[in-house]
Amino acid sequence: MGIIKPPAGVHDADVIIGAPISRATPLPVIFTLGINHHSAPLAIRERVAFHAEKLNHALADLAGQTAVKEAAILSTCNRTEIYCAAETPEAVIDWLAAYHQVPRGEIAPYVYTHEQPEAIRHAFRVASGLDSMVIGEPQILGQMKDAIRLAEESGTLGTQLHKLFQRAFSVAKEVRSSTAIGANIVSMAAAGVHLAERIFESIGEQRVLFIGAGEMIELCAAHFCANQPRQVTVANRTIERGRALAERYHGTAIRLDELAEYLPQHDIVVSCTASPLPIIGLGMVERAIKARRHRPMFMIDLAVPRDIEEEVGQLDDIFLYTVDDLAQVVESGLESRQAAVIEAEDIIAGRVRDFLGWLQARDTVPVIRALRDTAERARRHEVEHALKLLAKGEAPEKVLESLSQRLTNKLLHAPTQSLNLAEGEERSQLQNAAARLFHLHTGE
Repeated sequence: MGIIKPPAGVHDADVIIGAPISRATPLPVIFTLGINHHSAPLAIRERVAFHAEKLNHALADLAGQTAVKEAAILSTCNRTEIYCAAETPEAVIDWLAAYHQVPRGEIAPYVYTHEQPEAIRHAFRVASGLDSMVIGEPQILGQMKDAIRLAEESGTLGTQLHKLFQRAFSVAKEVRSSTAIGANIVSMAAAGVHLAERIFESIGEQRVLFIGAGEMIELCAAHFCANQPRQVTVANRTIERGRALAERYHGTAIRLDELAEYLPQHDIVVSCTASPLPIIGLGMVERAIKARRHRPMFMIDLAVPRDIEEEVGQLDDIFLYTVDDLAQVVESGLESRQAAVIEAEDIIAGRVRDFLGWLQARDTVPVIRALRDTAERARRHEVEHALKLLAKGEAPEKVLESLSQRLTNKLLHAPTQSLNLAEGEERSQLQNAAARLFHLHTGE
């Protein structure tokens, strides 16, 4: 679907080649629907999470729905959200349940649906970090940019969503530069260190195992390694990437299939991978605890779906925390950021109004196109008529005079007829509209 430059006089509006000229076909409405840490527990969130390597397929499958015109999927450890331009969100909810093979009735109570303007506001709040588990955290902006880039590569990002997210990224930058929303932020990684210090007197005396090598693990490694632990090990599916992270902190790298062998050697385990199934099971941990002679082990599972089986947390000598558990720690820093949140909400409210104005301006484009096409057809017809007269030897002055009169009559015939036939309130409205459209001065 190509984009052409809008006609003169149309500002901040995109015209789509092949778009219907008639206003009888309304533009699709922007919807946001999803499940996040506010609406659903971890056990529900992990059932509808999308894995990065399958997102292309999911977008293509979703775009195959007749009711969906544009779509983007944002899937993180705290949320699964679908942003779309569609006729109705119901078909998208049905698709979400069917795609993950989860009965609709089991997830429907946890799904929130926003229609514009609330959908626009939600996108701006998410990009700005106001809807995050840790208010003001910057990671969500990068995750959203990745989601939009993938949607663009998959061909599901149309004009409306493209403009929405460009505005969202701009709003996020404004919020971060104009408010103190990111000041003294309490991160999930810092919360993990705080919890570990409750279990161990000194992290510097412990051996730490990081499972995965993504952005969240890098953040956790930076926080934990600031305490100079005795040993650092990174386990990753791609050994080269794991080694790059491990060497940064003078550690060693292992393969994921070596976990069972190395797990008993570590006191602290932090895991965050994109695995669809747990990679640390109950049996593996039971054997590790036995080998450790029941010395305590602290474990953080930041993955959604979970990397560590839930039953592991029931074992003696195991202290297992999930992303939801860490949320209780970071919430303590929320009050200090409330003033910044209020300022950010004011900025977002203004930008939502601006975006709604853009949508309304875009809605007039089909009418403008139709108006210009009608005028252009009249112009071509009269030019052809004038050329025939000139070919017959008519005087150029006479032909030009006729051309201008005929063209003027054609262009003014429809509005003049509408004004003459209108009555009462309709006539008054048309008169006012004509005065504004043609800059008429009818006063004496």
